[in-house]
Amino acid sequence: MASDDAPPETSTEWWRVDTATLHARKQELKVVKRRADAEQNAILAEINSRGIRGCSGHSTLAALIFEDFLVTDKEASDRADRVLALHPGPAIGGDPEPPLAPLTAEAAAEGAIGGSQIDAIIRTLARIPSTVPEEDVRAGEKILVDLARHAGPRQIARAGRRLLDKLDPDGKEPRNEDPKDTRPELRFVKHRDGSLGLKARLDLETYARLKSDLDPMAKPHKAIDGVRDSRSQDERYGDAFTDYVRLKTTSRNLPGQAGEATHILVTMSYDDLIRDIGEAHLDLVGPISATDARILACDARVRPGVLGTAGEPLDIGRSKRTVSLAQKYALTLRDGGCTFPGVRHEALLTNSEVRDHRHCYVASGW
Repeated sequence: MASDDAPPETSTEWWRVDTATLHARKQELKVVKRRADAEQNAILAEINSRGIRGCSGHSTLAALIFEDFLVTDKEASDRADRVLALHPGPAIGGDPEPPLAPLTAEAAAEGAIGGSQIDAIIRTLARIPSTVPEEDVRAGEKILVDLARHAGPRQIARAGRRLLDKLDPDGKEPRNEDPKDTRPELRFVKHRDGSLGLKARLDLETYARLKSDLDPMAKPHKAIDGVRDSRSQDERYGDAFTDYVRLKTTSRNLPGQAGEATHILVTMSYDDLIRDIGEAHLDLVGPISATDARILACDARVRPGVLGTAGEPLDIGRSKRTVSLAQKYALTLRDGGCTFPGVRHEALLTNSEVRDHRHCYVASGW
């Protein structure tokens, strides 16, 4: 069978071809494709050196690849990075910027290595510090290129890590000398689609505490009738965090608001709440459905309020009609004991009189 680089003009009836020929042609086409990709990359590099905007009207090389080749953003970005690493960059007031991986470019032009192998080599070379001598960098690149001729990306990446350990034994310096000193940050976010979220930066201790609390709550539910938990890991942690917040905000040890435990305020008309229609207003968030309001009201205290025609508050009721301990002590000091008719001194009360005694403070007008 012909081994020319050009593909046959007529369609081959591959079912007539023997297995050995199929494998041989498959490998030939692999080399042809790699050489075509290398040539196309060289053309893209030349367009880039002449100025992307002037040659094509695009702002970046990745944008040109994205539109002309109809690929994803990631594919376009990876292809652009490959082109820039294998070929000299545009000359800005002097000589062109030398390529990151010239030996890799030569092997790619031969058709000996392809895209994912090239990317594995480039990622390693990009991590070599600028303090390493050029001859050592090129010697390391040659080792990776020779390996790539008969190995895949994973093997190249493992060899790359060993090469980095040899060329840069100290490794990359951490950005923070002491990560424990990271300043915690928390931001509440409203997305364009109306959903709400959080963005946080945590110190190591807080991160570990939060994750250890959420991990048990985020485990998949046991299968019911053979049906497994269909939630993703992110969804399980989202549900766990929701439960975690609800549990924590009911703690008596947390600081309160205006003398009460941590609370949120939901406002809606009584009729709409009962009939499950209309919408309510959740403090700090905005409108919510009547159904969501009813769910929140299940374990909430309902405080009635009367508003005027202009929305001014005329009367705000109480969420419960019980006397506080401070009120009880104040009445005892004022009245010298219970003043409910027929109730004797507290130490001599019967069980029925104790019940009357408990209600007398309410009857006194408090």
